Parts: sequence; structure tokens; C-alpha cells
Amino acid sequence: MTTLDLPAGAAPAPVPAPALPKAPPPERKLRIGGVTREDVLTILGALTGSLALDWILYERVMPFSGAFGFLVCWYVLFLTGYAMLGRLQWGPLLVRERLVAVVAWSAGLLVLALIADQIGYIAMRGYEAAQHLNFFTESMETTSALSPITSGGALNAVVGSLEQLGLATLFAVPLGISAAVFMSEVGGRMARPVRTLVEAMTALPSIVAGLFVLGVVIITLGFEKSGFAASLALTVMMMPIVTRAAEVVIRLVPGTLREASYALGGSQWRTVWNVVLPTARPGLVTAVVLGMARGVGETSPVLLTAGFTTQFNGNPFSDRQVSLPLYIWNYVKTPYPDMVARAFAAGLTLMTVVLILFVTARVLGGRRPGQLTRRQRHRIDRAARAAEAAALDAHRTAGPAAAGVH
Repeated sequence: MTTLDLPAGAAPAPVPAPALPKAPPPERKLRIGGVTREDVLTILGALTGSLALDWILYERVMPFSGAFGFLVCWYVLFLTGYAMLGRLQWGPLLVRERLVAVVAWSAGLLVLALIADQIGYIAMRGYEAAQHLNFFTESMETTSALSPITSGGALNAVVGSLEQLGLATLFAVPLGISAAVFMSEVGGRMARPVRTLVEAMTALPSIVAGLFVLGVVIITLGFEKSGFAASLALTVMMMPIVTRAAEVVIRLVPGTLREASYALGGSQWRTVWNVVLPTARPGLVTAVVLGMARGVGETSPVLLTAGFTTQFNGNPFSDRQVSLPLYIWNYVKTPYPDMVARAFAAGLTLMTVVLILFVTARVLGGRRPGQLTRRQRHRIDRAARAAEAAALDAHRTAGPAAAGVH
């Protein structure tokens, strides 16, 4: 029926409005991974239940004793309880995955706890001597075993360690990087024997390096025990570390960079010097610092080659020279509490040096080969903006000049 067929005075029927589409439900973020409340409650339940069961079995039922066995039994019961509780709510594949994750996390926490325990114990035993300034500004030349803690220090050992480590780095770094370049870039028949020798030297006991320098340099050649002889022994220990780490880093340099250098007419040695080594510079710095961290804590090579003295000797090429590891080894076995405190303070100083070296290696080696630092990227951006501004100014200057010519 149309509007013409409606009787007079009748209003047309209203047309229903089209139904609006329903608003879609709000999006929910899908969380992948992470720790949920169920994970935390399961771990806490497994820890509490395994601790109670361990105490009943280990202390009341079985004839066992000792803290170590108690902890091992608790850990085994914890893993078993965690797997059983997880099986009640998860599938077998997810249970295995989370059980492996718990084992990995617990292993990492155990390592951190052991490191914290060592650092705390040494700091607690050595703080009595390290809190006095004289420990870092005096030597033991005029200090006896019964002298107070405010007398004497480890200045001679600190200077000796730094000089011996510096000489060893000066010797080991060129040899190590050269050997790494030979094995990774040159190759040939001699690469495999050199690599085998480097790997064998990596597992070489440190006392063998000291005996080698003692027999060849001191006894055969007639050199006296000195910091220089100790640095040669440290070189034997540091060189394979630097070589292996540098070889790995050099092999990470993309081969396309070498091909581009060869395509431009560069020789092999120019490619290595101007392309490969600059690209791998952060990794090479890491290799050097790791080698230094290995050499700074060696005791037996220094014991056989440097000798021990309480006097300050700043010349590593003449007479005996003490280092921090030898200082610790000599004084920690004495029956005098103040001497033992000085040894632990020297150990705390040595740990600080090693920590600084490893943090430096982490900071300098955290980038991939060829990756620019933030400062380098900012410098390139500033140079690009300056070049763009100069080009724009030149275009503006050239515009009116061209109009005047026409």
C-alpha cells in the first residue's frame, strides 16, 4: 500500500530506523611468557611442602645430619613436588618446560649467592685493614708482624701487580692478535697446528708457565727474579686467552666487507688492517681485558719468578718485586690477626681490580662487530645535519646569483 491508498487524515506508519552495529568488545592484550600468579603459588607451595617433608625425613626418620645434605635433599624434594603440583594443572609438555626453567633459575641464583658470599666474607675480614688510608699509601718495609693495623700497607704489591700486568699485556696482546689473524685470515697448513697449540696452552697449569720461565730465563739465561720475569710468565698464561677470544671475534666480521675491500683493489693485509681489525675493535678490546683479568690473579708463576720482598720496588727490571697475589699468599698463612687482615684487604683490592676489568670488558664488548656506539651515531647525525644545512645555504645563495645573470 502506498501513501496514495491511505484514507484521508491518516498519517503514514513510521519507518523503523536501521539497527546500529554492536560495538566490538575491547581488545585484550595477550601476554606471552612472564610469571603468573599460579606459577608463584605453585613454587611457594612446593618450597613449603618440600621443606616440611625434608625436615621430617632428614631429621626425624633417617639417620642423617649436616646442612649440605639437608639442602640437597630439600632441593630434590622441591623439584619433585613442583613437578607433581604442576602436573595437576598443566600438560606434561608445559610441566617439563617450567621444570627446566626452575632448574636454570635456581642454578643462577646459587651462583649469585656463592659470589655474594665470597665477596661478603672477604670484605668483612679485610675491612679492618682497608678502612685505613695507610694500607694504600705505605709498604711493609718498616712494619713487623706485631705492628698495629695503622702501620704498613700494600702499596708495593699494588704497584708491582700493575707493572707486571702492564708488561704482560704489552707482550701478550700483539702476539695473541697476530696469531688470531693468522688462523682466521691467512690459514694454510700451519693454521691447525697453531690452533692446537693455543688450545693446549689454554689448559696449561699456571705453575708450569712459572717453571718454564724459571728454567729458561732465570736459571739458563742468568736473569734475576724480577717483575719482568713474572710478566713473561703471565704472558704465557694470557696469550692463549687473547688468541682464542680474538679469533672468535675476527670470524664474526661479515665476509661481505672483505669482498668489498678486495673489489676495490685492496690487498689482503690492507683489508685486515683497515677493514677487519677496525670492525672487530670492540671484541678485541674484550679479548684483551679478559686476558688481563686472567693474568692479574695468578700466584704460582709470580711466586717462582718474581720472588717476595717487603720493600717498595718500582723498577720491574731489577731485583725482586711483590704483587697482590703473592702478598696475599705470604701473609694469609701467618698466625697474626693484623697480618691476616692485611691479606684479606689485599684480596678485596684484587677482587675490585678484576671486577673493574670484567665490567670494562662487558661495556666495551657489548656491541656486535661494526656496530656504532651512541656517541658515534650522534656524531654522524650532527655531521649529516651540518652537511644538509650547508647544501641548503649554498642553494639559497646560488638562486639570486643565477637570477642576476639572466
